[in-house]
Amino acid sequence: MEPLKERKEQIHRSGEEPFTLVCNKDSLAGAVSQRACVFCGSRVVLYPIADALHLVHGPIGCAVYTWDIRGALSSGPELHRLSFSTDLQELDVVFGGEKKLSAALLELIERHNPAAAFVYSTCIVGIIGDDVEAVCRGVGKTTGIPVIPVQSEGFKGNKRAGYTAACNAMARLIGTGDTRSISPHSINILGDFNLAGEIWMIREYFERMGVEVVANITGDGRVADIKRAHGAALNVVQCSGSTMDLARMMESEYGIPSIRVSYFGVEDMAQALYDVAEHFIKDAPEILERAREIVKEELEQLLPRLAFYRGELSGKKAAIYVGGTFKAFSLVKAFRLLEMEVVMVGSQTGTEEEYRELAEITDPGTIIVDDTNPLELTSFLEEKRVDIFVGGVKERPIAYKLGVGFCDHNHERKEALAGFSGMLNFAREVHSSVMSPVWRFTPQRERLETVPELLEVNR
Repeated sequence: MEPLKERKEQIHRSGEEPFTLVCNKDSLAGAVSQRACVFCGSRVVLYPIADALHLVHGPIGCAVYTWDIRGALSSGPELHRLSFSTDLQELDVVFGGEKKLSAALLELIERHNPAAAFVYSTCIVGIIGDDVEAVCRGVGKTTGIPVIPVQSEGFKGNKRAGYTAACNAMARLIGTGDTRSISPHSINILGDFNLAGEIWMIREYFERMGVEVVANITGDGRVADIKRAHGAALNVVQCSGSTMDLARMMESEYGIPSIRVSYFGVEDMAQALYDVAEHFIKDAPEILERAREIVKEELEQLLPRLAFYRGELSGKKAAIYVGGTFKAFSLVKAFRLLEMEVVMVGSQTGTEEEYRELAEITDPGTIIVDDTNPLELTSFLEEKRVDIFVGGVKERPIAYKLGVGFCDHNHERKEALAGFSGMLNFAREVHSSVMSPVWRFTPQRERLETVPELLEVNR
């Protein structure tokens, strides 16, 4: 299958031609993109703030679509797991939904006593012109809590624009809290959403190093912590696509530097600890020593246990399609540690610079793709005879229909894959999926193994 003409500029094969790849453009109409809308992008970032009220101003379908959208665990309140909507109807579209929004906010705030409220604008709100800002301002004065509009009308752009909307909303909270008790050796963790409790593992590493974590933004997040996040000495940004805008805002407004890290895979997890320690090395060299001790202890336990999986998986082929490219870098390294071959890698929100780096670190012939669609993914998986596909909930059916193993690395997963122990979980999950005997009985797998000439597609 040949890709659609308009999509060819968003597909690149490493080493086969000079690097050219167009990205961060609107999805092609009719291509059924895997990418989500602006509203969804904002929700996935803000949703894990556990003690805030999250109210979707729009039709009920928008709230249903994003209910519990991340498997974001909380160590305390779970108000974030309730999905509230103003449920706009036809009469509201004709006469406006501002009164309905105000009444909903007042009722919900009285009932649940949240630390703050986020109000998400949807497509229909942008069309009818409700003044969400004014309603939030009025309710905030009445209730005495921050009521923050999220300008996330779905048609305004793509998922990346939703990340920006979420960062703009959080920026209204930052700078309003007391920072006097914060240690000079302190950080904010940006871009981790506490899937399967991962942020608790990461915080423990930093605390063992002697580094205070001021705010989780946003996994297991608390409004009070975000309010005082401007008192931290460093922002540590894990998912660059979702929270890098906030890091830039904080550097501009409060002079807080930031570093980009990843917690996936052995190399990147260790490097994340070292990079944070290096930031404080002038007045606290002991932090680097503690980081080295942690890495040594963790690797002594991990590497012998990985040897079995490496032996079983060596030479198997993997394809990756995730939300942001920074995660993709770590996955490429993790598969190499298992001696597996990455033959396709793509994302929903990558930049040209990030895709260029991916092309440089992958083997010749690897497919690099931006904002792909199910038909393209199907042809890529067939062409490359993939053994396992790493993606999210929308990619899972594609893999299973082709008789290909699947690993959920998106926000629906229940298995911790970050940190050193997460690498072992990842290897175990990949192994159990790839080596499952079920695939030999699938018609698609049989076809792939017996008719290789059918795989000459997309050339």
